[in-house]
Amino acid sequence: QVQVVESGGGLVQPGESLRLSCVASGNIGGINAMGWYRQAPGKQRSVVARITNDGATYYADSLEGRFTISRDAAKNMVFLQMNSLQTEDTAVYYCNANLWTVDLRVSRNFWGEGTQVTVSS
Repeated sequence: QVQVVESGGGLVQPGESLRLSCVASGNIGGINAMGWYRQAPGKQRSVVARITNDGATYYADSLEGRFTISRDAAKNMVFLQMNSLQTEDTAVYYCNANLWTVDLRVSRNFWGEGTQVTVSS
């Protein structure tokens, strides 16, 4: 059993910051990568940022510079620092962990239930 749990969402005003956290726990053998995705109402889920097990990062083109992904590998945690938030950043933010479990030893994607981020004045 693997659980992925996000936290840190909320309501902020334009220009403010938020930090999201995510932890993966359970029968984890190893993590290949973790990342953040978001889905706004009426839109498809899209990648925000990802970080691999060797620390390489990837950002959606429009977000690099405002958003920063980081991790605590020892705790199976990933973070998303979001600065200068804009109304169009409003979405449900989902954490993804690509990992393999001790029993199956096959890499799979696991998702959290999401955390709401609302940017509004």
